[in-house]
Amino acid sequence: MTQTHSTTSDRKSKHLSFKERSQIELLKEQDHSNRAIARILGRSPQTIHNEIKRGTIKQIRQQKQNGKVYKWYYSKYVAEVGQENYEHQRQNCGRKPLWSYSSDFIDWADQRMLEDKWSPDVVVHRAKEVLDIDPRLIPCTTTLYYWIDCQIMKTRNIDLFEKLRRNTKARVPKTRPHKKVLGTSIDERPEEINKRNTFGHWEIDTVIGKKGKDEPVLLTLAERFSRFEVILKIKNKTAQAVEVALRKLQGLAGDHLSLLFKSMTADNGLEFATLSQAVAEQIAVYFAHPYASWERGTSENQHGFIRRFLPKETSMKDITEEDCLRIQQWMNNYPRKILDYETPYEVFVRCLHKERRSLALVPA
Repeated sequence: MTQTHSTTSDRKSKHLSFKERSQIELLKEQDHSNRAIARILGRSPQTIHNEIKRGTIKQIRQQKQNGKVYKWYYSKYVAEVGQENYEHQRQNCGRKPLWSYSSDFIDWADQRMLEDKWSPDVVVHRAKEVLDIDPRLIPCTTTLYYWIDCQIMKTRNIDLFEKLRRNTKARVPKTRPHKKVLGTSIDERPEEINKRNTFGHWEIDTVIGKKGKDEPVLLTLAERFSRFEVILKIKNKTAQAVEVALRKLQGLAGDHLSLLFKSMTADNGLEFATLSQAVAEQIAVYFAHPYASWERGTSENQHGFIRRFLPKETSMKDITEEDCLRIQQWMNNYPRKILDYETPYEVFVRCLHKERRSLALVPA
């Protein structure tokens, strides 16, 4: 076959088959050169050269003569070896998955989700700000969930609070008796507070563990703009216990009281019956409508975070002030999507500094 009749150009993009490799092995045993084999198979000489190099192995022969054993080595192309090496290289070729390059991100993400209880969405967006790695190695939220599903991560779905399925029982509507609002209605709350345009407006509520007259409860205050949380353990669910805690909190605020607390919104529980008397005169107090928990959406959402640590029916008797502080710090350092993945603490501090500057500009 002459070069002009070669089919090399027609088969340029195809890989060698096992049949062709077997032909190469046979032709090599017949002492054909690489170029001759290339012409016979219609392949380029370089393709044949590479294949023979890939499939050649060293073998040993020995011969006994005059009581001595003589050994010598020789090289031989073996079609099976060439095919095996080809298949192995095919497995390793192509684009590798993103996770194979992202070990630093994976280790960091597992730590955040397992130890700090962050959600995958928070992990992804926060990683872009704090990790000193190529941003292309950080997956999107959907991809991170996929990695968790495929068990590429140490984190499992059961470790993710948001993915736990909840069995909800059908609720039978109950007829509620009319309940009088304890003070100024939420209907009179200014629109700037309703729209969260300003800082210093709080929702106050309680978190109950085990039910019982002598059971302690948690008093929670959530700042509506920053979602900053304050958690205080109080003796019981009474107006007196709430009043004692609030007077102590206002004392700690000191000169910053007017900057920190401008209004409070509560429900109509009897524990807030003396709320207006318990807080400083300049703090406006509003009460939501009876049985309308959605009017205090910030508190309801914040309580969901607290329940991660303190499920319902948990006795608060064993909960210490240190436990409350630990939960509070975790919540305030948890990046929020609603805050563009900043933490409540970061937003709270920035707002407080802004309030101080504004106060400094007011002429004496």
